Amino acid sequence: MSSHAIIASGSVARLGAVALAAVLSGVQAASAAPPTFDTRAQTAYLADVATGTVLYEKEADKRIQPASMSKLMTLYIVFERLKSGSLKLEDSFPVSVKAWRTGGSKMFVKVNTQVTVADLLNGIIVQSGNDACVVMAEGLAGTEEAFAELMNKRGKEIGLVASNFRNSTGWPEEGHVMTARDIALLSDRLIRDFPEFYHYFGGKNFTFNEIRQGNRNPLLYKDLGVDGLKTGHTEEAGYGLAASAERSGRRLVMVITGTTSMNARSQEAERLLEWGYREFGNYALFAAGAAVDKAEVWLGREDTVPLVVDRPLVVTLPKRSRPKLDVRLVYDGPIAAPIAKGQKIGEIVVSAPDWPGVTVPVTAGASVEQLGLFGRLSAAIRHVLWGASG
Repeated sequence: MSSHAIIASGSVARLGAVALAAVLSGVQAASAAPPTFDTRAQTAYLADVATGTVLYEKEADKRIQPASMSKLMTLYIVFERLKSGSLKLEDSFPVSVKAWRTGGSKMFVKVNTQVTVADLLNGIIVQSGNDACVVMAEGLAGTEEAFAELMNKRGKEIGLVASNFRNSTGWPEEGHVMTARDIALLSDRLIRDFPEFYHYFGGKNFTFNEIRQGNRNPLLYKDLGVDGLKTGHTEEAGYGLAASAERSGRRLVMVITGTTSMNARSQEAERLLEWGYREFGNYALFAAGAAVDKAEVWLGREDTVPLVVDRPLVVTLPKRSRPKLDVRLVYDGPIAAPIAKGQKIGEIVVSAPDWPGVTVPVTAGASVEQLGLFGRLSAAIRHVLWGASG
């Protein structure tokens, strides 16, 4: 058997490479030097949502006080209850003395009143109300301590490997920690898992008990495509922000923590987002189920079998590296029958300078039965006499 490869960065000699060549054509030469960036934030993380590619990270696994950004975990649990139908927006919870007395940012609930889930959501997201979080936590779990246990359990289940929650608010408490990477992962899950509720994060103001407050996310007020998510601030943690933006169908998630002022938080967040959109691009190579090529079949009832990718193949890489993007289809052929549809045949290897690259499997797009005994004998004879494959 021989090794086959499609080379899409240079001359293309095999069937199936035409699509790749079309994708990669018309690109002007540019420097392949990797993009560089520095930020005054203590920790930072920037990723593309569609591909999961990390564009930038700085101390992303350092455990820090997340402040109000940990409210995103509170919201994740609430959204899950709403999506399952066990909780409704018109449901209401009582305001305890503890909730009423909770310090920090408030939505200004009144003790011994009832507040709807819809209002509490706005109070948590727009007004960053610690009192709203406590009302919600007590309503769902009985006590804030029990709710924090739910946060930890569910957080681990969705992949928050370095987070530990001691309360529903992000109020400073020993052992209440997250990382920039975990905050970004949680933000990504909120966007993916609850598109029907994500619009709450874009609310710019909310009035409750005749008190109007604006959303603390500074990027919502700029023309950046930002539509979420949550700020955070304590004296020890500094000013942080988890944000997401979408431009021309491309969504990024960004986290910064530990800036020294509201102004610095706004500036650093904007700089990092702009850099991500400016320096990196998404490039679609194949749609899910698209035929990449046809492979020759040995001893099969069909001479060839289509090779397909099971998921969309989109890559995120520095724009400077795109001119030298190299796409190869690698497999050992001909493929011996019988072949089952979905059987892994080989892989596509995508590489470029100053970029780690990706490898994705290609599978058989159809089943191919093996020839009967007579057909196999005939094919073997032809191969001996003329070197032809079955």
